[in-house]
Parts: sequence; C-alpha cells; structure tokens
Amino acid sequence: MQQLNKTMRFRDLVILGLLFIGPAAPVGLYGILDASTDGAVVLVYIVATLVMALTACSYARMVKALPHAGAVYAYCSAGIHPNAGFLVGWLLLLDYMFIPAVAYLFSGISLNALIPEIPVWIWTFLAVVVTTCLNLIGFKKSAKITLIILILEITVLACVLIAGIWILATTGIKRDWLQPLIGGDLFTWRNLFSGVSVAVLSFLGFDAIAAFAEENSGKPSLVSKAIICCLILAGGLFVLQIYIGALLSPYTPEYLNNHPELQGKAYYTIVNDEISIYLGWALGLMKAIGASFAAMVGQAAASRLLFSMGRDKRLPSILAKVGKKTGVPTTAIVFAATFNLCIAAIAANSVRGLPTLVSFVDIGALTAFIMLHVSVIGYFKFVKGHNGVASLIFDIILPVIGILVLLPVLLNIDNDAKIVGLLWLIVGGVMLLFNRHQRFLTDWKK
Repeated sequence: MQQLNKTMRFRDLVILGLLFIGPAAPVGLYGILDASTDGAVVLVYIVATLVMALTACSYARMVKALPHAGAVYAYCSAGIHPNAGFLVGWLLLLDYMFIPAVAYLFSGISLNALIPEIPVWIWTFLAVVVTTCLNLIGFKKSAKITLIILILEITVLACVLIAGIWILATTGIKRDWLQPLIGGDLFTWRNLFSGVSVAVLSFLGFDAIAAFAEENSGKPSLVSKAIICCLILAGGLFVLQIYIGALLSPYTPEYLNNHPELQGKAYYTIVNDEISIYLGWALGLMKAIGASFAAMVGQAAASRLLFSMGRDKRLPSILAKVGKKTGVPTTAIVFAATFNLCIAAIAANSVRGLPTLVSFVDIGALTAFIMLHVSVIGYFKFVKGHNGVASLIFDIILPVIGILVLLPVLLNIDNDAKIVGLLWLIVGGVMLLFNRHQRFLTDWKK
C-alpha cells in the first residue's frame, strides 16, 4: 500500500490549520454580521466557536482512532459503510477542490486592487504556480516559508489590535462596551443564529489538519491536539479582532443595514479611518497573500483525499502515485492545481463567480461535518460497541447536538448551490454503480 512520508510535527499541523483558516478571516464578514445582529457580532463568534468545537471534538476522536489521509471519507467508510464513505468523500471534494479556487481568485482580485497594472488572471496564475511548487517539494522543505507567511499575517493583525487598543484607551469607545456581546434593542435570537450560520464559514480549514494524519511523525494524539489547538487559537483571534473593531466602528448597525454597499469593506474602513491607513493597506495585502497560502493548504488537503480514494481504487489509481524523493502525492497535487486554475478562470469571467464558488464550498464542507458526527455514532457505538456514561456523552449526545446545529446552516445555503450539490452527488452515485470495489481500510481494521 502506498504510504506518505511521516515528516509533520505538531507545530507544522497547527501552522497549516491556521494558514488555511486565515488569522483575519472574519474581517470581510464583520459589516454583514454587525448589521444583521444589531451589533451582537462578538456574541456571534463566541457561539460559532462553541458550535465548531463540537465538530472539532468529533474530528479529534476519529483522527485518533483512524489516522487516515481520507479524513471524513475514511471515517464514514469505517463507521457507516464503504459506499457511504465514497459518496461523502465525493461531496467533500466540493470543499477541498473548490475552496483553493476561491482563495486563489480572491488573492488575484485583492492583489489587482492593490496593483491594478497587473491583471487578475496573472496574479491568480502566479499564486497557483508558486504554491503548487511548494506542495510538490513537500512540507518539510517548505515549512520555513509557510511559517514566515503565518508570522507576517499574525504580526500585521497584532499591530492592528495593539494600535486599536491604544486608541480605545486614549480616545474612548464609539459604542457601548456590552453591545458587541448582547446587541441593541432590535436584537433577536433568530438573527443571532442566522449570523452564526455565516460566521462558522470563517472556520473552514481547521478540519484539513485531519487529512495530514498519515504524515504525522509523532503520536496519533498529536493530530487531535493540533485540531483543538487550532480551533481555540482561531476562535480567540476572531473574537478579539471583532470586539476591537466593533468598539472603534463609527458606523451603527442601523447605518450598515441601510448601506449594504459598505458592509463588505466596513472593517478595512475602520482600520483605515480610525487606526492607520498604512495598517489598513498592510492588512489588505496580507489578506491577499494569505489567501494564496490558504489555497496551498487546501490544495494539499484535496490531494490527500484524492490520493486516499485512488489508493482504495475508488478513483483512478494513478492519483495514488507518491514521489520517491518528496513522499507527497505528486499526481494528485498536479491534478488539484489544474482543476483549481480552471475553476478560478471560469469564475473570474462571471459576475457572481466568487460568491457562487463560496456557496459550493459550503455545501461540501457542511455535509462533511454532519456526516462526521454520524460516523462517530456509527463507529464508536456500533462498530466498537462502546458503552457507559462517557460513551453516551461523546458518542451520542455531542454528535447529535453537532448535527442539529449544522443542519439549519446547510438548509439556509443558496438554492443554486443546493442544486449543484445534488447534481454532484448524482454524478458520484453513477460512479459508484460502476465501481464495486470494497477494498477499504483493510490495514486500518486489523
């Protein structure tokens, strides 16, 4: 059986997770959430972090029991049925194959906005080429570069936060201290949970850590710890930056609600006008560059899923080819990169290309999260036969709560995305009819 090189340490896994999420992921959603929740934007991210903690807990349990590059594909195959695993893996490709395309296109658009002389397509192409080369040489050799990028992202964000705190301490707040936590007079719980359904999308990426489980050079528990650590760090950063932004904001939630054209750039405007235009420019630049490296991690995660399904003969076996020197799935990486570039090019020529791609990603990711919880129940209760109070809590109650929380989020996604998801699933079903192989995880079941 083809194997990947075990070169990743705990630090590497956390770096990849944070790169994929992006330390400043919520800045583009701040205005939208502030307007829709009557200012309770910090509470939104606190609740979203708790919601994603349920998913992180299920990932941590499954990755420790089944350290497999296929992640949810492997978990569902073992906990439910190999055919269910294939279909979930197929849907997960909507996430892992499309999210890098989203990030590459966002990077190209953002860099073009900063340097208009260079077209979007050139920036996008350069981002794909550079990050694909880094993936092909392997994380052991590219670790320093990824660490530098993450440090730069966190440094810029830290400068924004420190400067923001200084301004709050010296000039005072623009809105009540408690409003970001409890909202205003128009606050409703319905709007809060609607905001949470949007905010959870900021966390997409921490789950990719599970795809590198076979490359973990330490104990299996290190991957579980990396997933939990990544979520805690991201959640803390998200809450802090949103709280400071809300207290500095010259816009009321009512004003943003009446001016939707300002919502997407509200946080950048706050940084530019209330802190420093130079920090605003630096934040925009690091978001643009960071998106390319988030795409790199997404591309790597997609290649591991393709590799795993190819190794199990569920997809063409050529995808399971591993480089002799690098120990990475070279064919799968090149295929994922080509796919990313094509999808980004198509979306770039569409008026709603970027938001449409985002909705496709959401379908794949949220479906995978829900089926992850189902696989926990199936694997630990029915395959392993766990019993007792601890099993009731971790194998039944928490996964069921996770499912119930995520279902409304999935149902509220754009209808066009649901149609695409259904068509994608039908294609997977047709492939399943012509692929009757049942060679799944034989080595893992021993």
